[in-house]
Amino acid sequence: MARKKSKKDKIEKEEERKERLRRILLAKRQEVLKEAKEEIGKFIRGENKEIVETALDDGDWSIVDVAEDLNLRKLTLHKQTLNKIDEALRKLDEGSYGICEDCGAEIPEERLKVIPFAIYCVDCMEAREKLEEIEKEEW
Repeated sequence: MARKKSKKDKIEKEEERKERLRRILLAKRQEVLKEAKEEIGKFIRGENKEIVETALDDGDWSIVDVAEDLNLRKLTLHKQTLNKIDEALRKLDEGSYGICEDCGAEIPEERLKVIPFAIYCVDCMEAREKLEEIEKEEW
């Protein structure tokens, strides 16, 4: 009897964990969508339009270009983040969420709370970053 209860408790705890993580992912998704909508709203309202109208020389125009570039980069980052969150939600549904793609170890829930779309455990991520650093030095 204790064995059945233990297995049942384990399943219930895993379901609770999945729901906690789903809520974190959905909250992050809403946050990113809100920020993206604000950026799009600024663009539509023409908040940089004032800068464009007062641009007198090449220096002013470079400021306009940089501002537009930054806005586009922000939107690109929002899109990438949304794609990662959607992928994490898909993995959560299929049961592979929270598993390191390099070593197969379970990614701690604390890490997933901070980076809900993390696909690597801390050790593997650090190893990848070191490898990238080495590759940059070789260039």
